[in-house]
Amino acid sequence: MLQQTRAQAVIPYYRRFLERFPTVESLAAAGEEEVLTLWSGLGYYSRARNLLRAARQISAAGAFPRDFTGLRGLPGIGDYTAAAIASIAFGEARAVVDGNVMRVVARIENDSADIASARTRERFRAIAESWLNADDPGTFNQAMMELGATVCLPRNPLCLICPLAARCQARQQGTAATLPVKLRRVEPVALNVVVLVVRSRRGILLRQREESARRMAGFWELPAPSDLPGARTGKTLGVFRHTITHHHYTFTVKQASAPAGVKAGPIAGMRWFAQSALAGIPLSTTARKALKLAGCTPP
Repeated sequence: MLQQTRAQAVIPYYRRFLERFPTVESLAAAGEEEVLTLWSGLGYYSRARNLLRAARQISAAGAFPRDFTGLRGLPGIGDYTAAAIASIAFGEARAVVDGNVMRVVARIENDSADIASARTRERFRAIAESWLNADDPGTFNQAMMELGATVCLPRNPLCLICPLAARCQARQQGTAATLPVKLRRVEPVALNVVVLVVRSRRGILLRQREESARRMAGFWELPAPSDLPGARTGKTLGVFRHTITHHHYTFTVKQASAPAGVKAGPIAGMRWFAQSALAGIPLSTTARKALKLAGCTPP
């Protein structure tokens, strides 16, 4: 849950999740829709699917993996997470290399290589491995990550209180502010989207993402004007912004009336929901934000 997400936002989801799934077996037995519903609003939904797949794999194996190689084989776990768990939980001598650690390495070594390069990242990992305290790798890794997060800051590093200041080559050369170097930068993309809040006596009209949109497949969201040809739009209920990686969306939420055919019967991929039912379905993050503007916050 903490991947790409602040701890403050995660805490209530974490508590609800553990209350519903206190064991790996209970999670493994759950359906995907229920898991996505509990995750709804947290974003990056591939994490929820991978967590469910990992729980099923662990349950089938009868035990949680206890080394880097076994952890790396779980869905959704890469080198960083596997090294963190292996070193902190099981004492395996594996260096954890995240953005904070790479910054420390770049400055200690005064290395201006491009950290967007896989070759540079592998070399920095090897350097971190050479520094690793094999007798207590978990504490060492946490200290390195904490050093980068609280002292060796991206801007205005606190060199005067850094315990590694004496051996920091970047400090000696006056280059700390320029490191690390990341040359590849994806330009941001600005997108404007209109979504419709359509109400009737039957509830609120939502559309379900198709299976082809795998990342968000199964989630319910508000329809766009192109989904409802002939819909009559009314007043603007609000505007909000939403960012996914380098895509910066501006959502305009409009009140609308459904075409007569939609009012009379079902339409492919769409369904009417009573407001009381919204808490029991997987809603996209943007749908939650838009419904809040419309005064239809899920209970």
